[in-house]
Amino acid sequence: MKKTDLRVKRTNKMIIEAFIHLVEKNGYEQVTVQDIADQAMINRATFYAHYKDKQDLYETIFDYALTAFTSVLNPAELVKGNRIKVKQIEAVMTKIYGNIHENRKFYLTIMDASANEILRKKIADILNEQYADVFNRLKITENEIEVPMDFIIEYMTSIFIGTLHWWLTTDSQMTPEHLAKLVIKLVGNGHLTVLGIEIEK
Repeated sequence: MKKTDLRVKRTNKMIIEAFIHLVEKNGYEQVTVQDIADQAMINRATFYAHYKDKQDLYETIFDYALTAFTSVLNPAELVKGNRIKVKQIEAVMTKIYGNIHENRKFYLTIMDASANEILRKKIADILNEQYADVFNRLKITENEIEVPMDFIIEYMTSIFIGTLHWWLTTDSQMTPEHLAKLVIKLVGNGHLTVLGIEIEK
């Protein structure tokens, strides 16, 4: 049983690596299931034993990448009461940006406008889920008008996706650490304090 599991895992790893290599080289639209099978040195039937089609493989990798990002978004580590721990958030964002930078060509190739929207929505859903207790404690008002939390989350995720898109699509030499510092400085020096959130530097 264990040998079978290892063989399945190894084959899956080969499929994913083949797909990423081909996407980086030729672009997502040009890659076929046969191309992936040839690159991974398997037959088409083996590919279909793991994935329904190319889109299924793409979505699996996309979800894996998203999980890698969100796994470090631990509310207990980043938030205390209504106080944001900026240093910890900076370290987390540096790690996320570093991961993206290491796979820059891949993200550039597959993250078109529709993928950006999927990523933004999924991050928003995860923030809603993981930080529900934090957000529920905060009643945010601006000129006596209560600000809906889903509006805030939408706004924050849009900033993250927007700056990430800029970083990936320009010739910027900005390091992951520098980008994390800049984004946090821009958001933390106004947006968060307006929301009634304290900044712990």
